[in-house]
Parts: sequence; structure tokens; C-alpha cells
Amino acid sequence: MRYLETFWQRLKDAREARQLSHRDLAELVGVTPDTITRWEQADPHRRLYPAVDELIDLCRQLTVPLESLLDTSELDDPGQLELPGLAFSNSDELAGALEELERQVQRVQPNE
Repeated sequence: MRYLETFWQRLKDAREARQLSHRDLAELVGVTPDTITRWEQADPHRRLYPAVDELIDLCRQLTVPLESLLDTSELDDPGQLELPGLAFSNSDELAGALEELERQVQRVQPNE
């Protein structure tokens, strides 16, 4: 989980900054309060990680940019964020990057 080593602390800080409980954030994102607790678990052996769609929902509900929840400072090229099937550069227009991310999320979602 290269990009998620400190995710648990970053998520907790963002949630607390908005004065949201685990239950509050869980309702906003559509998961259980226990899931939020496990995402914020300091012990890596007990910690869970969000799926890409959940991560995007967290950003939307907490009104934080994706990079604020991810560890990007250790990247070889800090201007480049790579997710499976996805690569964005800081020079890309944000709207275009978000549209591409949405296309990729839709691509991996199960069909109804």
C-alpha cells in the first residue's frame, strides 16, 4: 500500500477537523462506522483500506484533495501520481484528470 502508509492518520485528521464522528462519516460515504474505525486503525495488521470509489467519496465528503489523503512525498516524481490504469501529472488540467478518474472508476464497477 505504497500510497496509503499514513492514510489512516490523514483520514482521522480530516474527519476530526470537520468534527465528524465515525458514524457521521460512515453515513456520508455509505459504509459502516466499523469500516471507518478500521480505516483509521493505527495497527497495520488490523487496518483496512478503502476501494478507489470509497476513496473518491471520502475526498468529496471531506472536501479534501486526493493527494491530502495519500503519501505522495516519497515518489520518484512527486508531480506524478499513478494508480492502476491511471496516471496524472500536476501539469494536467484538474477537470480533465477528474474526468479520467471517473471513467476509470466506472470501468471497474460491476455492471447492474
